[in-house]
Amino acid sequence: MARLDPRNKSRYWHAPGLPGMDMLHADFTTHDYAPHVHDSLVVAVTEMGGSEFKSRGRTDIAHPQVLLVFNPAEPHSGRMGGSERWRYRSFYLAEPAIKNILSAIGIDRPGYFTSNAVRDQNLVARFLTLHHALDGERQDALLHHELLVRTFGDLLQRHGQAARHIPKAPMDAATLAPVLEFVRDSYADSLTLEQMGETAGLTPFQLIVAFKRMLGLTPHAYLTQLRLRAALRDLQAGHSVVEAALTSGFCDQSALNKHFKRTFGMTPLQYVHARVT
Repeated sequence: MARLDPRNKSRYWHAPGLPGMDMLHADFTTHDYAPHVHDSLVVAVTEMGGSEFKSRGRTDIAHPQVLLVFNPAEPHSGRMGGSERWRYRSFYLAEPAIKNILSAIGIDRPGYFTSNAVRDQNLVARFLTLHHALDGERQDALLHHELLVRTFGDLLQRHGQAARHIPKAPMDAATLAPVLEFVRDSYADSLTLEQMGETAGLTPFQLIVAFKRMLGLTPHAYLTQLRLRAALRDLQAGHSVVEAALTSGFCDQSALNKHFKRTFGMTPLQYVHARVT
């Protein structure tokens, strides 16, 4: 039986429902990476501590304020110099995953990242959120896809060479009108970003940006609010919590409970009890 190293722990897995994307969560105190390459695009975010890494003939530091990005087949190495611990999370995007994201953004090629260390605190936080979401037990396909497209889309738009080729999101509210009508009519269905965007000729990334700009909500958040309002109507009509969850589009009672309490500060059952007492 292989011996486990208590000083260096790591977990590697395939992202659920996302072909071509693997993920790593590592917690190192002594591990050094020999010079190596990946066929995948690598994005890593530090949770604690840091390390030194070498790439392109220079040495830089991985730390919680910087996002690491390595182009496919780009040599790099790392060591624990200057830090007693390095806990980090990383994404490995092979060609199928890259193509899926590029299609959602509306470009054919990701371009070349000219810097391995991206100093963008907002993106650091967003990539951490995305990694934690994909590491959770509950799978929300729409939310995960939205987080993935928005986070990688912003990375490419802000720091990628292909930024000028990314289609701009519309500025006028009228463009979203058919999307909103479609979502209001179909909120109980299992909707995708692609289905919503098609009603107005928008890519998923354009759709997300337009929603945030004009409504202050993402498509997933807007859809969730419609479902909560429908669930409230069902509860007021005397339906059970389970019935209200399923007929309003939530995958189960637990999902309704989570969103209901987050929005209204109480569970659906508490709401029902308050109405009958």
